[in-house]
Amino acid sequence: MKNTLRVLTLWAVLQGAVIAEQKLPEFTDVTSQAGLTAKHSYGDYDLNNIVEGTGAGVMFFDYDGDGWLDIYFVNGCWIKSINDNMGRELKNKLSNVLYRNNGDGTFSDVTQKASVGDKGFGFGASAADFDNDGDLDLYVANYGPNVFYRNNGDGTFTDISATSGVANPKWSLIGTWFDYDSDGDLDLYVTNYLEYDEGKFRSFYAAAGYPGPLSYTGQADTLYRNNGDGTFADVTKEAKVYNPNGRGMSATVADLNNDGLLDLYVANDAMENYYYRNLGKGKFESEGLFMGLAFGEGGQGVSSMGPAIGDVDRDGHMDIYVPDMGYGCLMINKIDYFEDRTAPSNLALICGQYTGWGGLLFDYDSDGYLDVFVANGNAHHEYTEEDVLARNDGKAVFEDVARKSGSYFDEKYVGRGATYGDYDNDGDLDLLINNLNSSVRLLRNDGGNRNNWLVIDLKLSGGKTDAIGARITVTAGDVKRIHDVIPVTGYLSQADPRAHFGLGSHEMADAVEIRWPNGKITKLKDVKANQFLKVVQEDTPGADT
Repeated sequence: MKNTLRVLTLWAVLQGAVIAEQKLPEFTDVTSQAGLTAKHSYGDYDLNNIVEGTGAGVMFFDYDGDGWLDIYFVNGCWIKSINDNMGRELKNKLSNVLYRNNGDGTFSDVTQKASVGDKGFGFGASAADFDNDGDLDLYVANYGPNVFYRNNGDGTFTDISATSGVANPKWSLIGTWFDYDSDGDLDLYVTNYLEYDEGKFRSFYAAAGYPGPLSYTGQADTLYRNNGDGTFADVTKEAKVYNPNGRGMSATVADLNNDGLLDLYVANDAMENYYYRNLGKGKFESEGLFMGLAFGEGGQGVSSMGPAIGDVDRDGHMDIYVPDMGYGCLMINKIDYFEDRTAPSNLALICGQYTGWGGLLFDYDSDGYLDVFVANGNAHHEYTEEDVLARNDGKAVFEDVARKSGSYFDEKYVGRGATYGDYDNDGDLDLLINNLNSSVRLLRNDGGNRNNWLVIDLKLSGGKTDAIGARITVTAGDVKRIHDVIPVTGYLSQADPRAHFGLGSHEMADAVEIRWPNGKITKLKDVKANQFLKVVQEDTPGADT
């Protein structure tokens, strides 16, 4: 018996040593050496209203089609109806910024050349090929009106806001692109926030800094159908996604019930969230309460921020993570309903002390399981907070690894929008964060490619247009990994449209199945790891089943 105990003890010690020797990836702040100098401003020097405090997102997208991710940085501005007179000197001096990736770890400011330096009060940006001409067009959500730029294909853009019909006059936060009616072109869901009263309402607790969202009337979001001729039509009511009193913070889409149709999830502020199930034929049905997606397990609206969708427990069904001003919500898909697993997953303990905004689900260490990043910061004051990095143990339970992951996590920021993307094309996912009234931060992932990985870049026929709405299923060993190609994710931001799959110790994917937006299927076998795989949907017979 004593010998058995000694063996077990020795085994435990050795196992502990192996775990201790496992080196986690670290994130290195490369903002300065990359040449990123943009600094967010809310158009004032003192934070004193909800417009200023909402912050902005950031975007990775390859605007020039050279295979390297570029950056679009969203900024605020000075507006008389929003900002104090103290900030008047900032009038017309602030703008959004486009950075071109030079392919050597550095970026160049090409804002003026590209003509995309909008000077409105910006919040979110998204990009998609709305006219199917092979390049990404740019949509900027503002404190009205919004701006829509058509990509000319030569490094420049043309403002088509007015002629396209999507210059939404409301206070918009983000535009989400997807083909809701399956007609072959991308439609646009614009998340609108609330009706700000230009500071007239003053009956609030002074220590709060300024009135919260319930002090104002909400606004309905807008669904625009792409007419295929360069214009869009408002079909919000027709599609059954009209809610006049919403306070949308962000929206994203995914096939949540595995029926081949893209469903819509909207995170709202201080009220229930919306889940619209896609019924097909251009119609949706609101099922948030029925599916357990309207509230967290506490039953209250808790200022939900940006929703991130992914298969956290690797059971073949998409789950949802939403940061908020409390503990956040991890909603696990149980097919017939969603179960709040925030506490059992350990995320309540990790995130409970923070105010979460930019939440991401991404496999930062390429082990095959989705991890969590959250950009945190006080909502009503410029009080700084640490950001969260939580590693999935493979059983949908998370470990706080922030302090093991680089000096950036030793500092505090007033976080807002965040996104991920492989900007240096080395096979792991890097982070980009837009902090309130502070400099943009680019964090390079060092070591996330020590495990095997596979990046799949899906293109529609012609080889240039991203296959938005496609589903990729990668099988390696006994684990299936699914990914829906929807770049708009998290808070007011857009991620790398290429699908990154961590394969762990597997040197190849046994199978890759692609369900294209039109429902056709492409199957690949024995796909080697550690490569960028571009797959083009062909019209030739036999390419799809």
